[in-house]
Amino acid sequence: MKRVLLALFLPLLLAACGKSVWAPDEAVARARYVSNEPPSISLFTVIRTPGVEGAHSGILINGSQRVLFDPAGNFSNPAVPERNDVLFGITPTMLNYYVDFHAREHFDVIEQKVPVSAAVAEMVMQRAMDNGPASSALCGRNVSNVLAGVPGFESVKSTFFPRTILRDFAVMPGVVTTRYIQTPTGIQATVLTPEEAQYYQ
Repeated sequence: MKRVLLALFLPLLLAACGKSVWAPDEAVARARYVSNEPPSISLFTVIRTPGVEGAHSGILINGSQRVLFDPAGNFSNPAVPERNDVLFGITPTMLNYYVDFHAREHFDVIEQKVPVSAAVAEMVMQRAMDNGPASSALCGRNVSNVLAGVPGFESVKSTFFPRTILRDFAVMPGVVTTRYIQTPTGIQATVLTPEEAQYYQ
């Protein structure tokens, strides 16, 4: 029986192991970007419309430096070194590139930003760095696992679904929700009221 179960679950376990990427120390140090904004965590959710289906999740962590945890993501840039789904050097320009990469005619990008202490920001950053590479289609699982159990993020439960994480984030105190959509003239950003944000929940 054990052999049967192992045969069934071994492919799933192997599929959960993503490809390791490890930028050299010099590249990471050179790209380091420190924002002058207060510490915060921003959940980015790519939503397929119409139908409001969650397609991808990532976390922007603004602490001692600003990094992006983008598990199973496809975004890359020569100026952004990566270590197992943690992207370094997320300047405002690079963040704009990230949003522009995901926002399309039928894909909106939703940012939910919450203020945190410096200690919490560092905790989330360390958990992201310790997480290891994610395999395809497991962005939600990895994002929720990194956040679940962090003080202040008790509403976030472990899940496979990006839209579920978005809903968990929506109840957090002080959350500010911004929608990014692609227009003929470029990306349009709109801060949503709680009532408007409910459309994506």
